[in-house]
Amino acid sequence: MGQGLYTLNYLGLAMLAAAALVVPLLPILLARVIAPKKPGSTKQSPYECGVPAAGDPWSQFRVQYYLYAIAFVVFDVEVLFLYPWAVVFKSAGLAGFAAMAAFLLVLAAGLVYLWQKGALEWD
Repeated sequence: MGQGLYTLNYLGLAMLAAAALVVPLLPILLARVIAPKKPGSTKQSPYECGVPAAGDPWSQFRVQYYLYAIAFVVFDVEVLFLYPWAVVFKSAGLAGFAAMAAFLLVLAAGLVYLWQKGALEWD
């Protein structure tokens, strides 16, 4: 009886893996089969937000832009940790408050570091 239940668990896992493969691939394959194929110069030309492209598509951005983007992503993701803490604020107790205070102190230290390095200055 134990071996049958063990095999049944793996059968469910195999069905989940099969569904995970079939569900995304089925619409792609159906679109490839059903979609009309009428290539033309208009369809093959690149565009930017509905406007014909102008200039080289591989233009370089300043490093400053990437620093802003990375700083935004880091602080945005870390601030998301504040929401679960706010939900359990009353039941977290003093230990939860101390842990979040330490977390916010690390965030503030990171912001001060970026500010002192001049990463937040736009020239």
